[in-house]
Amino acid sequence: MTVEAKICGINSPEAMRAAVDGGAAFVGLVFYPPSPRSLTPERAAELAALAPAPVLKVGLVVDMDDAGIERILAAVPLDLLQLHGSETPERVRAIRARTGVATMKAIKVATEDDVAAAERYVGVADRLLFDAKAPPEMTGALPGGNALMFDWQLLGGRRWPCPWMLSGGLDATNVAEAVRISGAAAVDVSSGVETRPGVKDPARIRAFLETVHRL
Repeated sequence: MTVEAKICGINSPEAMRAAVDGGAAFVGLVFYPPSPRSLTPERAAELAALAPAPVLKVGLVVDMDDAGIERILAAVPLDLLQLHGSETPERVRAIRARTGVATMKAIKVATEDDVAAAERYVGVADRLLFDAKAPPEMTGALPGGNALMFDWQLLGGRRWPCPWMLSGGLDATNVAEAVRISGAAAVDVSSGVETRPGVKDPARIRAFLETVHRL
């Protein structure tokens, strides 16, 4: 099985080049100011220019209003909007209709009920992404990129009529096992290729991509 990889939270030319040269299918740019990986549209445009087609450029937003999304799209040629907040199916549908850009809805998972909630977005979002839900007691938790895992067996054997991606606490040491258990055909990494929050390590990016390409 061919497994695709997304390197998310890219915020330097070195990280972008490592992702592109290493064969990432997707590169993620974060537009969420509380995140240490957040970018301005102008900076994101500079980095996106380093990612030629067919690498898909993904913009991560969290419960952003229409004006904010439009500012980003005016500057950055995104192929996919990753909606990583509490966006309802109606909001996802509206964003897709307004922008014409494909959407990927993040589903935050701790239990089987969380996985089942993905059904609400089938036929609405173009893709799904399953990420770990931060526990209520976690201080300073972000919507994503918290280096947390969830039980991959919750996804094992499940099928959706749209592409989906696995995220949450992945790195070069565990991604093979995560794919084996979950059956994911695409994986997403951010903190797992960093030396500290917001600082991407090109060597770790290359190692992650090499491991994925061997699957």
